[in-house]
Amino acid sequence: MLQEIINKKDMSAAVRLISQASSVAIVAHMSPDGDAMGSSLAMSIFMQVLRKSPVAVVMPNRCPQFLSWMPGCDAVVYYDSQQQEADVILREADLILCLDFNTAKRVGQMEKALLESPAKKVLIDHHIEPDDFADVVISHPEASSTSELVFRFICQSGHFSDISLTMAQCIYTGMMTDTGNFSYNSQNPELYNIVAELMRIGINKDEIYDKVFNTYSPDRLRFVGYCLYMKMKLYKIDKVQKVALIALSRQELMRFNFQSGDAEGIVNMPMQIGSVVYSCFMREDVDKIKISFRSQGDRPVNEFAQDYFNGGGHKNAAGGEFYGKLEDAVNLFEQNFRKSFT
Repeated sequence: MLQEIINKKDMSAAVRLISQASSVAIVAHMSPDGDAMGSSLAMSIFMQVLRKSPVAVVMPNRCPQFLSWMPGCDAVVYYDSQQQEADVILREADLILCLDFNTAKRVGQMEKALLESPAKKVLIDHHIEPDDFADVVISHPEASSTSELVFRFICQSGHFSDISLTMAQCIYTGMMTDTGNFSYNSQNPELYNIVAELMRIGINKDEIYDKVFNTYSPDRLRFVGYCLYMKMKLYKIDKVQKVALIALSRQELMRFNFQSGDAEGIVNMPMQIGSVVYSCFMREDVDKIKISFRSQGDRPVNEFAQDYFNGGGHKNAAGGEFYGKLEDAVNLFEQNFRKSFT
């Protein structure tokens, strides 16, 4: 029996808006990861169970290839290549479900269309400090993932028996990827009760792992080797190597035919070194430097991301961005991490 962590008032308000809606749009953040896709696709199937029509999933841009197998992925509308269709969907929807992001700017170029839509909006998310652009906000940073919250939402709405195998596959993918295969943000025992229920529904968790983590290209494996052998820098705190940094230029990325998703999980790899408890991964994008942070134990990185890199996130998993040169982002990191890291 799971604890009902979603506030009953928020739950009732969200259920009421869903019951009143006919057409539903579901949106998530830029560069959608496993949790964004998993929570969105599961919720899309759930809306169809509730006989909502039409139901559309709209993403700012395309997900990595290793997530394209997920049920319903072939019907997703991508704003960067299907803007006209996406604008119509957002404008004509009765309800927009906003999943796995805490601020409207995280949907990128889709932000204006999202905010100007007359549709009611429900936010379901697990990132800290959500904005107030939605009519109902269901925010639980203590949750492992938004996919976990979607599972809890469905259960609390009285529809556990309606969770199909395809919904379960999507939910598990989101939970698995957002915890690094349950290696962080995964201490709540109830998380494994949920996994057990998903397995009873029929998921093959080993097969899902294989589809997500064992379908990389040769270029990607060579890219990982380059990151660890040529680019990983280690820094000492109190004479112990505790901090790792990997920073890559666009030229280096192009050398390995970099594709969306190729950087997935690399930020975690330096922490396989026994003494390393903080890790940072930077990569140069078209107009900014994208940054990921990870840490172990009771060592927050979200405050550092917020203070220096316009970011935030969870205590042990955060992100940020830097507008400028890669070398300046590296310098900013090197000059300030000792103020926050112990």
